[in-house]
Amino acid sequence: MIRVGASAVNHTDVNTRTGWYSKAVRGDTGSAALEGYAGASDADGAWSGALSFPRIQGADCCGEIVTVGKGVDTARIGERVLVRPMHRPAGAGPETLVTFGSERNGSFAEYTTVDDEHAVRIDSPLSDLELACFPCAFSTAEGMIQRAGLGAERLLITGASGGVGSAAVQLAKRRGAHVTASTSPAKMDALTALGADAVVDRNDAFPNEAFDVVLDLVGGPRWPDLLDALAPRGRYVTSGAIAGPIVELDLRTLYLKDLTLIGSTRQDARVFSDVVNYIEAGEIRPMVAETYPLHELRAAQEAFLSKSHMGKIGIAIAG
Repeated sequence: MIRVGASAVNHTDVNTRTGWYSKAVRGDTGSAALEGYAGASDADGAWSGALSFPRIQGADCCGEIVTVGKGVDTARIGERVLVRPMHRPAGAGPETLVTFGSERNGSFAEYTTVDDEHAVRIDSPLSDLELACFPCAFSTAEGMIQRAGLGAERLLITGASGGVGSAAVQLAKRRGAHVTASTSPAKMDALTALGADAVVDRNDAFPNEAFDVVLDLVGGPRWPDLLDALAPRGRYVTSGAIAGPIVELDLRTLYLKDLTLIGSTRQDARVFSDVVNYIEAGEIRPMVAETYPLHELRAAQEAFLSKSHMGKIGIAIAG
């Protein structure tokens, strides 16, 4: 059992709450963020099918272990931990997917529970709010980067000002990549300060065959442009589609350029462990845009949907 110190808002909180993951939904992630889909997504609207209720959301968690169950070393009581947001429960099959705050209760509460192996000890001078910005966004970005096998290559990141996108900028730079960030004009300077080598207006054309890898969080109608922007034998990786999940693919582009298309959701346990190691080594830094108390969670999600921030919106829980 963990006393939650802080959490943060993610796209998955909104998408799961509204049922956006359903095959019945074809629009962008904000199209019904307040009203939902009138029951059309009830059967398959969560990561792994239907969402069961009641459900406490919250994929990010930084807190302190306050008690342990049978078989867990009592020396762990008092540890400061981050919770692995995507994992398999003990004894589950290799493809079983559990997302903290979706398939099981998460961190938008004063206390939460998790299998002991997924409460990962963290030794850092950062605050709970700062640390709570890391788990979901940075493990998603690191999972994409590891799936792509990114090295010192030319990389394009879409949606680069969001939690996952800004995490990807930092994580790609530590691997020696040349990072081009696609974003709105208002956020270009901030992404340059974060480490991006180049920034482009998200509405402008991408240069043809300019990138070895694309990390895409946007999807939507401009998706074919991303494949055009890849060099021959390039790799495209997606873990989001905020502009819409239904895209047009010209198979000739795929096979004539020998491209590789990669979906990235499931993560090896090492992905989160690596992120924790990067934090402890001071190689990555948090980006807290705004902070709300837990009782203002609705306002926090509304602020998140406004897209006026860069980085993460934190949720302060423990006093």
